[in-house]
Amino acid sequence: MNFKRLFDLVSAVLLAIVLLIPIALVAVAVRLTSSGPALYWSDRVGRNNALFKMPKFRSMRVGTPAVATHLLADPASYLTPIGSFLRKSSLDELPQLWNILKGDMSFVGPRPALYNQHDLISLRTEQGVHTLVPGLTGWAQINGRDEIPIPQKVALDSEYLARQSFGFDLRILLLTAFKVLNRANVTH
Repeated sequence: MNFKRLFDLVSAVLLAIVLLIPIALVAVAVRLTSSGPALYWSDRVGRNNALFKMPKFRSMRVGTPAVATHLLADPASYLTPIGSFLRKSSLDELPQLWNILKGDMSFVGPRPALYNQHDLISLRTEQGVHTLVPGLTGWAQINGRDEIPIPQKVALDSEYLARQSFGFDLRILLLTAFKVLNRANVTH
């Protein structure tokens, strides 16, 4: 087991313990404010383009098309009553601690693509980015999230591939915390 994986495991266990009550409260809030399950499981592309199931607290209504949010004609019309809050606060991402514990994801790496984002998957494969374990956050996330075009996102993912180190990961985690607290580059 490498140091990054050990860091992910220990951090995910500690965070899961600390966040157990907030996670339970968010799950209850999702269930009370909209019909359907608290969690939404999507097929995502992981390391070496292997598919895995990734949970999020459901911020969209049941029946929303399984596409990237920015591709929806009117994303706000699909949000649940607390969906916008969950997304802006990034609380919808908390269930992904499960994927980090399983090893499908890391805290830092390129965000896992949806199974049907063929253009993103193809470019990442051409650049060798597909060999990385996807992350809860990443270099592209803190440099624009979904507001940047796919080629620029892949360029940032490639830069992460070339520069990856524990120090760089810590920098990305700190910048992510800053951006989440300031709600920067968060849509809907």
